[in-house]
Amino acid sequence: MAALPPTSLVNAERVTVGFGLDPVLEEVSLGISGGDRIGIVGRNGGGKSTLIAILAGLRAPDSGRVSRTGGVSVGVVRQDDELDEGGTVRDNVLGGVAEHDWAGDPAARDVVTGLLGPLGGGAVELDTSIAAMSGGERRRIALARELVRAPDVLFLDEPTNHLDVEGVAWLADHLVSGYARADRALAVITHDRWFLDAVATRTWEVVDGGVTPFDGGYAAYVLAKAERERMAGVVADRRSNLLRKELAWLRRGPPARTSKPKFRIDAANALIATEPPPRNDVELLGFATARLGKDVVDLHDASVVVPGQDGGHRTLLDRVTWQLAPGERVGIVGVNGAGKSTLLRVIAGEQPLTSGRRKQGVTVAIGHLTQDVSELERFARWRVIEAVEDVRSYVRLGSKELSAAQVAQRLGFTGPAQQTRVADLSGGERRRLQLTRILMAEPNVLLLDEPTNDLDIETLTSLEDVLDGWAGTLLVVSHDRYLLERVCDRQVALLGDGRVRDLPGGVEEYLRLRRAAVATADQATLTGGSVGAASPTAGTVSPAEQREARKTMARVERQLARLAEREAKVHDAMAAAATDHARVLELNRDLREIVDDREALELEWLEAAEVIEE
Repeated sequence: MAALPPTSLVNAERVTVGFGLDPVLEEVSLGISGGDRIGIVGRNGGGKSTLIAILAGLRAPDSGRVSRTGGVSVGVVRQDDELDEGGTVRDNVLGGVAEHDWAGDPAARDVVTGLLGPLGGGAVELDTSIAAMSGGERRRIALARELVRAPDVLFLDEPTNHLDVEGVAWLADHLVSGYARADRALAVITHDRWFLDAVATRTWEVVDGGVTPFDGGYAAYVLAKAERERMAGVVADRRSNLLRKELAWLRRGPPARTSKPKFRIDAANALIATEPPPRNDVELLGFATARLGKDVVDLHDASVVVPGQDGGHRTLLDRVTWQLAPGERVGIVGVNGAGKSTLLRVIAGEQPLTSGRRKQGVTVAIGHLTQDVSELERFARWRVIEAVEDVRSYVRLGSKELSAAQVAQRLGFTGPAQQTRVADLSGGERRRLQLTRILMAEPNVLLLDEPTNDLDIETLTSLEDVLDGWAGTLLVVSHDRYLLERVCDRQVALLGDGRVRDLPGGVEEYLRLRRAAVATADQATLTGGSVGAASPTAGTVSPAEQREARKTMARVERQLARLAEREAKVHDAMAAAATDHARVLELNRDLREIVDDREALELEWLEAAEVIEE
C-alpha cells in the first residue's frame, strides 16, 4: 500500500510585506506539511521574524494570503512574549491544571523538569511570581508554556537564547520526539548550528525578500548552497570561499557531524578537494610561542568565594591550579552560575582571588570580550570605522596585516555599514564592534564570554574565519556547541563544585556528567538524603583504609612533583624552539599529555583525601 502524502497544514501564496520602501518579503509562496521540522536562517533584520508572524497569523500580509487547515492549532514563542505579570510560573505554564494531573502526564513533566529544572539552566520554583523573573527565566517560561500546550504547528523564534549547552540538547531531543509525527510541524528561527542539524529536516534561507528552501539541516544547507553557487558559475568571492571552508570542516570532522544530513559524498568531496584545513596549527603555534614565550597565565590554588543569596557564601573556584600554554584554544562549558565568567575575569586579572596566586607572563596582552556592551556608550556619536581606528589603523592576524576597514568588513561591517553611528547599532552589531576593537588591540590572549549572542549565522562564520587566523591563547565561554567544536581544540567544564574539569570527550562528556549528577540528586531526594543513606556502613572508614589513603596521597604528590618538573622542561624547550614549528607542535602534544595526567592524579588525590576526612 502506497504511503499517504503529508498533510498540508499552513500555506502562503504570493505574500508580500513591506516596511518603508523596501519589501521585507516579496511574492513569497511556500507551505508547511505534517512531519516538517524547518530551520529558518538568514541575516539579522532580513525578515525571519516577520515570516513566522505572518505564517502564525499574528499579522496580516500587505498582499497575498495565508491559509491554515481547519482545526489545526498554532503556537508561537517570540523574543518578546507577554506573560501574565500578576500570576506565578505555575499559572503561566500549567494554567489551572491540578498538580496530580500534570505530574502524571509524562510530556508535561518532561517540559517542567527539562526547562524549569536543573537541565534548563537553573531550577525555577513554580510558585514564584512572574514579576520576580529575569529575562532569561521569562524566555524559558514562555517556551515551556507552548511546549506543554503541544500545538499542531509550533513556531519558535530563537528558542536557544538563554539556554545552556544541556538545555539546548534537551530541547532538541524534545522537539524531535514530539514533532516527528505526520500531523505536526515545527518551524524555528535559530543561529545555533548544532541545534539546526539536530532538529531540522528542511532549511529555509530568508534573503533579499525571498525564501529559498533546502533539504536537511545546517550541514546539508552549506553543501547545497556551495554546490548551487558552483553550478551557477558564481565568481568565487569571499562568501563562496567561506562556504567551502565551512563545508571542508564539516566533512573532515568527526562522523557525527555529517551522519545526520546524509551528505552526497562525491559532490562534497569535489567542492573541498583543494580546500586546506581551517587552521594551520603548526604555523599558529609558532606565532603564539614567539609572541608569548613559555609563560601565559598560571593559577596556583586559586579560590574565589562570593556572598550567597541566602546570606552565606558560595565557592566559585576552589583551589584551582591551571597553567595556560601558548596557542591553547579552550572552550569552557558549565551550569549557569558555576563561575565561567568569574574564571575569565580571574585569568584576565580583573577578579581578586580569595586565596591562591595568579602569575602572568611578561609579554602577555589580554583582550577580554565581556557580556557588557556599555563600554561603547562613549563612542555613541562616532561612526563605526572611527571607533575601530581609535584603537589602531592596522593589525596583524596570523601572518597577514589588515587595515581597520578590512577587519571591520570581515566581521560584517561592509562599506556603508562602517559609516553608521555607534548609537544606531543593534545589539548584535554592538557586539561585533566590541570584538573588532579588541582584535585591533592585537592581544595574544583572547577571552570571549558568550561571543555568539545576537549574531546571525553569516556573521558567526566570518568570526570563525577570523579566529582561524588568530595566533595566541584563546578561551571561549559559550553555550554554542558548534562554535566550541569549530574554533577550540579542547573543552573544560565547571560543574558547580569549584573545580575546572578537563573533558577529553568534549561536550558529549559534559552532558553525560550532568545527566549523571542530576540523576544522583534525584535519587538522593527520593531517599531523603544522600544516595548512600540506606547503607548502615556508609561513612565508616577503617584505620587500615585511612593508612592506605595516606599512602596514596603521598605517592600522588610525588608523581605531581615529577610532572611539574617535566612541564617546566617542556615550556623551556618550547621557548627555545620557537622558530621550529614542527618541534613546537610535538612539544605541545607532550604538554597536553602532562595536563591530562595531572588531572587524573589530582582526582585520585581528592578521592583519597575524602577517605581520610570521613
